[in-house]
Amino acid sequence: MDKYIDKATVFILCAVFYVEYHMDIYIVVPIICVVITSAFLSYIDADRVKILTVVLYFAVCIFYPVFLFFLPVILYDVFDSKYQAALLLAVIPAGVGFQLLPLMPCIFIVLFSGLAYLIKRRTMMLEQTRSEYITLRDNTKEFSLLLERKNKELMEKQDYEVNLATLNERNRIARDIHDSVGHILSNSILQTGALIATCTDDALKEKLDILKNTLSTGMDSVRSSVHNLYEDSIDLYSETKHLCDGFDFCGIVLDYDMDSNPEKKVKYALLSVVKEAFSNIMRHSDATLVKVTLREHPALYQLIIKDNGSQKETMGDGIGLKNIAQRVQAVGGLVNIGYDSGFTVFVSIPKQNKGLL
Repeated sequence: MDKYIDKATVFILCAVFYVEYHMDIYIVVPIICVVITSAFLSYIDADRVKILTVVLYFAVCIFYPVFLFFLPVILYDVFDSKYQAALLLAVIPAGVGFQLLPLMPCIFIVLFSGLAYLIKRRTMMLEQTRSEYITLRDNTKEFSLLLERKNKELMEKQDYEVNLATLNERNRIARDIHDSVGHILSNSILQTGALIATCTDDALKEKLDILKNTLSTGMDSVRSSVHNLYEDSIDLYSETKHLCDGFDFCGIVLDYDMDSNPEKKVKYALLSVVKEAFSNIMRHSDATLVKVTLREHPALYQLIIKDNGSQKETMGDGIGLKNIAQRVQAVGGLVNIGYDSGFTVFVSIPKQNKGLL
């Protein structure tokens, strides 16, 4: 847009100067020719074509010196050309046209040409600065988005590590309770039972029975707490990855995309399906690649285990596949087992199914 404003400014200056020094019935002919030529130069990008057009314009100026009045407008479009040095050769025939004009118009034409050059340089510098600014802005925006993505990844990794550390700590606490408090209570119950068996005092025996029942209740409570801690400490991703890492029958790819922590029975069901499917593949399949996909959707969890093995007639009636179906149905899920360019186990388990979980 800036270059059009610049050309319009130079054109107006040249037109005013031209009208003042040249008045006849053909006054509009050079103006129309210059407008057409300038528009052509603005449309063409090839430098050689621009230089050739300017050289032809110089040649016209030899026979019609009035066209020299608009020479700055024509030169404006070629001041950024890499062939502009060739214009020096065209100045020689243009000098013939200058000899046919008065001295003062020639001086103003040269001055206006210099002004057109300065305006052109200023516009080129502005465009370069604007281009560098846009590039810098885009790079800064891209770098900012990259930093945000890296920061998000770091936060997610940190959250995962914190969650994993929490689960490991729960597992350790469960083991400690089982090894210490559980054993102490077990010994106390056994010793109380032994005292009851050897006691002959009925009153004391009744109190020992109460003590044994109390210890048994405490033991049940500790056992329940330990089981809950241990079951909550199971990380589905770690366990699935552990199973995949230990599967050396053929190549395997794990695609895990789950954010929430499923219910413990759902986790057990999914892990059982993976184990059973791996066992089935090793016994019956000739696959060279297995892909395990665990994905979370708004309303359900999805597990897909697919290999590239050939179809076997006996694979649809095995006990292992029945076990998979039973495991999934026990948590209210659906399972689809079939062959489509490879053996596929497709499992979907709905979320928040409190009645079955």
